[in-house]
Amino acid sequence: MIYPEFIKDSFWHYKAACELVGAKYPAAPLGLITVAAMLPAGWDIRLVNRNTETLTDDDLAWADLVMIGGMLNQQPDFLHLIDLVHRHGKPVCVGGPDVSSSPHLYAAADFQVIGEAELVIDDFITAFERGDRSGVFTAEKYQADITKTPLPRWDLLKLDQYLYIGVQYARGCPFTCEFCDIIELYGRVPRTKTNDQILAELQALYDRGYRGHVDFVDDNFIGNKKNIRTLMPRLKAWLVERDYPFEFSTEASINLADDDEMLQAMKDANFFAVFVGIESPDPETLVQMRKKQNTKRNIAECIHKIYSYGMFVTAGFIVGFDSEKVSIAQSMTDFIEECAIPVCMVGLLYALPNTQLTRRLEREGRLHPGHDRMHVDTGGDQCTLGCNFDTKRPLRDILVDYRTVLANVFEPSAYAGRLARLAAMMDRSDRRRELPEGDVRRRVGGIEAVHKIMSALPEAREPFWKVFVEVAKSNPGALRYIVLLMAFYLHLGPFSRHAIAVIDRRIAELDAAAAVPPMAVTVERQAALH
Repeated sequence: MIYPEFIKDSFWHYKAACELVGAKYPAAPLGLITVAAMLPAGWDIRLVNRNTETLTDDDLAWADLVMIGGMLNQQPDFLHLIDLVHRHGKPVCVGGPDVSSSPHLYAAADFQVIGEAELVIDDFITAFERGDRSGVFTAEKYQADITKTPLPRWDLLKLDQYLYIGVQYARGCPFTCEFCDIIELYGRVPRTKTNDQILAELQALYDRGYRGHVDFVDDNFIGNKKNIRTLMPRLKAWLVERDYPFEFSTEASINLADDDEMLQAMKDANFFAVFVGIESPDPETLVQMRKKQNTKRNIAECIHKIYSYGMFVTAGFIVGFDSEKVSIAQSMTDFIEECAIPVCMVGLLYALPNTQLTRRLEREGRLHPGHDRMHVDTGGDQCTLGCNFDTKRPLRDILVDYRTVLANVFEPSAYAGRLARLAAMMDRSDRRRELPEGDVRRRVGGIEAVHKIMSALPEAREPFWKVFVEVAKSNPGALRYIVLLMAFYLHLGPFSRHAIAVIDRRIAELDAAAAVPPMAVTVERQAALH
């Protein structure tokens, strides 16, 4: 099994923060080790994660079959790997979100598993063992019974390579955001595992000696509130019995802030971080993108309320929606500052394959050819490659807005200011101070780690040191989280400058094209500018 390399110039890499604690990559390949558990017990499995280790000729020579799974931002390496494996004369089976969304791009693979593997993996195994060397196995959408999903093969991982380990309790989301592919892949009725099942997964991870950050990778942790409410007290009891070996993070919709009982339950179960899709400060944009859960509420107050339960928020923002009539750079900057969210994933709108947005743009004749293809030569992710369609607002204006937001929110003093305001609101007064032995994050939080961060970031040294001293005095329980977020800036600072440089080149290309007489611009050049 091979996990492809993610695009290098990506927002989510955080390699510098990983290196600070001796890890090699943020997250482990949960999907592959879950599929590995579905394979026959007699099959010997070797897992190679291209983000943390080298795939060798010996690995490929050893194998009878190569299985590869991945996401959109792994696509260039994914396609390269199919060709590489074929040159070694071995059959390839592919699956995962990008294969399910854009199977035509993976036609060169011998086998395709499209959709959730639980429904069709046995058909694939039967076909392979009887000698078939090609086939397409398509699962019926949203029908997988994940209460029967086996325990992930934790034994295939080198646990010390990762900043955190993921587990999955639920699939799907009840909302209808136009740009989102989750509801297309997993449906709008969130399906959950049993409580015994998820606790058994955590126990197996615990038994292998892992301690530290565990991320619930659920598409929306509170999507099925009825079931999650029954899990939380059992999760708390499990933690108490084992002296809190894990600390949790997850992703949830903003309506989490409406539920005091759930917030308290997450606090009791040692959650420390939540990713929230905010997208835009503009109510009209939220309505048009069908993100109804974000409307008719004061989002900043919601974020601050989550802080009051001892959890910090990271968030997603998007520039480039059709409803943007004028510049949104200042309003988005002001909004991020008001929320006091240090880590903001600000991206250009990218029409993901097989979404409501993509289908609408295609009907309107605005979707670019090859919209679902990530090109190796261009690199980057939606932060630099977004707007793969004809925009309603001039593209140059969108790009200027976007680079302005990046420059504003990732300026060192601005980032440090949000850290300080977060620390003032993040109530950790009745939380445990010490992390368990074996948690790699114990290396972050002390003065030595702070000095390493300051040395690597001379431009941020003064504002970051001021925040560190203030938080150490006023809210020491929040200090290690503030230092962790400072460590993230080891990646976010340089990445924001890289993204700005790429956007500046795109703007320069648009300006150069605008200076050329219209008849002189070739069809090929127009395509390149898209």
